[in-house]
Amino acid sequence: MPALPKSSAEVADGPVANDYDSFAEAYTAETDANLINGYYARPAILNLAGDVAGRRILDAGCGSGPLFAALRDRGAVVTGFDSSAKMVELARQRLGADAALSVADLGSPLPFPDGAFDDVVASLVLHYLEDWAAPLAELRRVLRPGGRLIMSVNHPIVYKLFYPQADYFATVRFAEEYTFDGQKAVLAYWHRPLHAMTDAFTAAGFRTAVISEPPPAPGAHERFPDELGDRHAFLSFLFFVLEAV
Repeated sequence: MPALPKSSAEVADGPVANDYDSFAEAYTAETDANLINGYYARPAILNLAGDVAGRRILDAGCGSGPLFAALRDRGAVVTGFDSSAKMVELARQRLGADAALSVADLGSPLPFPDGAFDDVVASLVLHYLEDWAAPLAELRRVLRPGGRLIMSVNHPIVYKLFYPQADYFATVRFAEEYTFDGQKAVLAYWHRPLHAMTDAFTAAGFRTAVISEPPPAPGAHERFPDELGDRHAFLSFLFFVLEAV
């Protein structure tokens, strides 16, 4: 589990934040089948996506490709991109040379035509960005009308739990230090309140269809009894299904 968040000033004196190229292999080894990612974040996205057979899906921020693989196994036609070249390299090793993968940044125009996809999945991506306006507009652009953006971000209440004296209603940067498969890394996030998220969705042309705080996947209690105890749900991420209008 992560340490308590550090301030941005502390992070500036340590490892470069969000440098996934430098810890991609360690991150993949740690998160492929752990509780937070393997038994919580990815299963929740897949449950929200439902039957994806034949659907054209963009995996935005695909990392090393575990969600891409799961969607493809369910019959979707998947395209993926990530800003980390090393993550895309690992994804290609996982998915095969013919997988539709590219290096691209959600903060810039995406290399896909208008209306190219039925769904976009963006699992644990947008909370790295201060400004959501342009990225959400791009995701809306590449979706067909009626398409879905299925996404997750850090639950906004978690920041308040870490910093009880902080202003929940402010948009503010914070960071956490992690150890992935024995390698230390820093991830820096932008906290924003829930209303700021939903306002951004509406401004970009989305309708909020689902807000979810799901339980962990079946089998999690048997595999992680010490971490979960008798809890049937916990605060970590917040999940959305948004419809392009």
